[in-house]
Amino acid sequence: MKENRLRQILGYIVNLRAVFQRVSNEPPDHAVRHYVESFFAPIRYSSELGQAKNAVIAALEPVYEELKREDEGGAFQTLVARYPDLESLLEAAGIDPAKAEAWRRRSADRSWERFLTFFRKRRLRMWMLNVILLFVVGNVVLQARSFGWTAALRIAFNGALAAGVLFFGLRRLRSALGGDPASADRFEEMEGLFDRYARKSLNWLMALILEFFISVFELVNLGVNSRASEILERLTGNLLILALLGLFLAKNLLPLRWLVKNVEFERAAACKKELRRVLLLSGLYWLLSLGLYFVFEYYLVKNIAFVFYAGYILSILAFNCFRLRHFCYSRLKLTKPAVAVILLALLAGGGLMYMRRNVWLTQPFINSVPNVYEAKNEIVYDGESGVFTVTNDDGSDFRILQLTDIHLGGSLISYDKDLKALQACERLIEHTRPDLVIVTGDLCYPIGIQSFSFNNDAPIQQFAAFMRNTGVPWAFTYGNHDTESVALVDESGLNERFKALSWRTSKNLLYPYVQPEITGRNNQLIELRNADGSLNQALFLIDSNAYTGEGLNKYDYIHDDQVAWYREQVLRLNAEAGRTVSSLCFIHIPLQEYKTAYELYLAGSDEVRYFFGSNDEKGEKKVYCSDYPSTIFQTARELGSTTAFFCGHDHYNNLSLEYRGIRLTYGMSIDYYVSLGIARDTKQRGATLITCHPDSSYDVEQVPLISLPPAP
Repeated sequence: MKENRLRQILGYIVNLRAVFQRVSNEPPDHAVRHYVESFFAPIRYSSELGQAKNAVIAALEPVYEELKREDEGGAFQTLVARYPDLESLLEAAGIDPAKAEAWRRRSADRSWERFLTFFRKRRLRMWMLNVILLFVVGNVVLQARSFGWTAALRIAFNGALAAGVLFFGLRRLRSALGGDPASADRFEEMEGLFDRYARKSLNWLMALILEFFISVFELVNLGVNSRASEILERLTGNLLILALLGLFLAKNLLPLRWLVKNVEFERAAACKKELRRVLLLSGLYWLLSLGLYFVFEYYLVKNIAFVFYAGYILSILAFNCFRLRHFCYSRLKLTKPAVAVILLALLAGGGLMYMRRNVWLTQPFINSVPNVYEAKNEIVYDGESGVFTVTNDDGSDFRILQLTDIHLGGSLISYDKDLKALQACERLIEHTRPDLVIVTGDLCYPIGIQSFSFNNDAPIQQFAAFMRNTGVPWAFTYGNHDTESVALVDESGLNERFKALSWRTSKNLLYPYVQPEITGRNNQLIELRNADGSLNQALFLIDSNAYTGEGLNKYDYIHDDQVAWYREQVLRLNAEAGRTVSSLCFIHIPLQEYKTAYELYLAGSDEVRYFFGSNDEKGEKKVYCSDYPSTIFQTARELGSTTAFFCGHDHYNNLSLEYRGIRLTYGMSIDYYVSLGIARDTKQRGATLITCHPDSSYDVEQVPLISLPPAP
């Protein structure tokens, strides 16, 4: 008994020494707290203990203030003499002093290290639950991009799986987190855990709110007239980001909730209050922003949404600087790593904003491009059908120049290669003097990582200005890169941009103001007619679409409704002409038949006829077609109208083969940027010239850039 009493006295001495060392450098109002905590620290923490500690602190603080007024220098020593042990402290707060001995007996059965081990195991279980949920939600989102009963069943199955994982996972997690696991032999470390998860939870919550309203603004931008596929593609992409942010929020919010439930934190109430305040103020901010957006975006100010985003990001920074101290035990310290992270975030944010800016560095060259258009063809646009008719009045041949995969980056970093690409286009156009230029996709490259630009608006405006200066009429079919999900302007916005630059404005871009309501971003028919009005060629520009959304670089295909529109137009032209008309088809991504014909060509089969070129793609594949078959090739064979397809997409391929009576030709590419090392390669770069004769026959020839006379 004496030994226990002696050990208790030695403990008091050690505690007093530690307290004196701590309060010597602390403000006076912290002295009582540290003194009281020195008695409670060795005891395993419980809600009862936390309440008792707070009650003792509340009872002693006015006593200490009174002692300071009587004797400033000796106030603390007097306080220690008056309340030398835990029993006296409890008695001062009106708590039964007998509880002190019972609490001491529980003090040694869990150390701080054991608590951390316990906590980390529970945190790992929380992580695993969140990752499983993210995987299931992501799978549901990806399946949602497909339509039909099969996709609906897969979505239902994954949704049920997510609900099951959530129900049983949380139930299991609650049982694992039961009991009284909290240890408090180190109050500061425990408070540090609270601060850490409280800060992160609130910041991830605000990041989730920001991304949610970015998604809302993007959906509003798409508009009610957008195709369901466009809305679904944008929605599912945003849902994946929201799910990821939700994972990081849950990763911090669940441990915080567990800590608050098992440990008595006096600032937990303030944290909950701050959480409600963040939700309320964020909701009011974004409702006001949406209202202002509808007032200003369409009438006065463009890109005003970015002002709202920037304002909210600044509010997050202000929150971390000024509001954290109201519910955290420690102030936010700007350590070197923290400063580095902030600077990197600002640099990344500034870089992102810069990569979305319009950069006009190639404009001086564009302004110097001369007019080379010599033809006197008459061009008429039908506002009801969206069909352009080009009539050759002098009875001569009609020359079509196919350009493909120009890949303008539109940034400071890509300037040199953008300039080379435009110079190459100018030399090819000046040399061939075409009546019409058809660009078969990937005019721009708004990827960001390579081109250091997410801007697909400025490159298109610059190329339109370039073509306007040449005077040559041109048409365009989309590629997979022109409307990337990360691009500044989405499909709907880019469609409106092309319309703004089209025939009524420029008198040389043949982009229809009216388009068929089918899959694709622009499916177009251009009629080439002879001087007597007879149809020479029907030019079909059909969107091969971009990605299916079911995996990385899973290329889309020409859908059945597009094929049905193509069939309808051919039959209509046949009925009008009283014969099977001749037509050519321009796309971006090669059909699967390109791959079949190439494999037969390699095998030496007589089912294909070779014209020129080779397939020199450097990857494992030589033909990067879609994994999904399209019926357009078979439909073209049945109708007997289309005798040739022209595509791009594969930058090193320029092979031309005839397969089952239809010629399949790769256009020579312009690209200086996308493929690694392609700027140094020259063999593949150029254009494809199609010469249409009055009798509807045609010739196809390659125009390699290296075959042209050197630029002056």
